[in-house]
Amino acid sequence: MFRDRFTSDLKDAMRAGDKLKVSTLRLVTAAIKSADIEARPAGKDPIDDASIINVLAKMVKQRRDSAEQYAKGNRQDLADSELKEIVIIESYLPKQMDEAATKVAVAKAFADTGAASPKDMGKVMGALKAAYAGQMDFGKVGGIVKDLLK
Repeated sequence: MFRDRFTSDLKDAMRAGDKLKVSTLRLVTAAIKSADIEARPAGKDPIDDASIINVLAKMVKQRRDSAEQYAKGNRQDLADSELKEIVIIESYLPKQMDEAATKVAVAKAFADTGAASPKDMGKVMGALKAAYAGQMDFGKVGGIVKDLLK
């Protein structure tokens, strides 16, 4: 599903002359092809849509980090470019969960895994990543889970 959408959107962007979207979608397709190559030894070539979502989420995180560094280095032009790419990439990701829905999901993961101590953090995070890939910021969720397991 995602691959066809990227190809179609890339063609449309090329026809429209949208250079930013063209370059961003080319970066996305290159990242997906790289993930396909990495998955070959495990026999999972091509990667599935859930893995593509993970690739996109990773790309967003990288761009946020880069934009932050550029802003600290007084290179707002580069930071703005990264932020524009984030908008394009996020348009392909599932809708992000709000704080209330995230807390409900964390509570469900606690119940499902039987987590009771900090040693169980990996189980909880694994369950959340499997069920809600691309729908929540796992950096923030990790802090929530850690606080609840104290």
